[in-house]
Amino acid sequence: MPIETPVWMVLDLVGTFAFALNGALTAVRAEKLDIVGIVTLGMFTGLGGGTVRDVLLGALPPATFLDWRYLALAASGGLVAFVLGRRLDRLNATITVFDAIGLSVFAVLGAYKALDLGFGVTQAVLVGAVTAVGGGTIRDVMIGRVPTVLRSELYAIPALVGAGIFTAAHSLGYQGTIVAFGAAAVCFVIRMIGVRFDLHAPYPPGRHGAG
Repeated sequence: MPIETPVWMVLDLVGTFAFALNGALTAVRAEKLDIVGIVTLGMFTGLGGGTVRDVLLGALPPATFLDWRYLALAASGGLVAFVLGRRLDRLNATITVFDAIGLSVFAVLGAYKALDLGFGVTQAVLVGAVTAVGGGTIRDVMIGRVPTVLRSELYAIPALVGAGIFTAAHSLGYQGTIVAFGAAAVCFVIRMIGVRFDLHAPYPPGRHGAG
């Protein structure tokens, strides 16, 4: 089931940078942090999901610490956010698109790694979702707020769907890059539809919006 192609590597690195940039921008907008805090938060956002994935799977040391490019891109995302700050607001739409790409790629790659190491379908789906949303969750915990993935937006659901499609296809004998791209594309489309129409996961009866 080889999907580690140069294209996937590029998408993985792009996703790492986008996650780090988004995480650092959250720090710039919401918290009074200095350069160390902003870059650190960006790096945790960009690298957190993959690190948690590898710890859960027992694949140590985590892959993000074995390839200098991940560390460099995560740090770069934090530095860009620190230097440009709110001037990046005009690029919000572009950043959101790259963030959605990262979400989709991380969900599928997380599930793929779990399956490749011999884990079952259920575990692979969960690991894929954790890989996709783990960095943002760590970011929110670090700045003392309820993680976005637990209170608003279609974020975890697209990741679960993408990882689920990929693992289901694998269990049926359909493997390879085309299947992986298809699963990632579904995740991406669901996420962007959620952004476009401001859709959220269901709330309890009587409660509307993140409040």
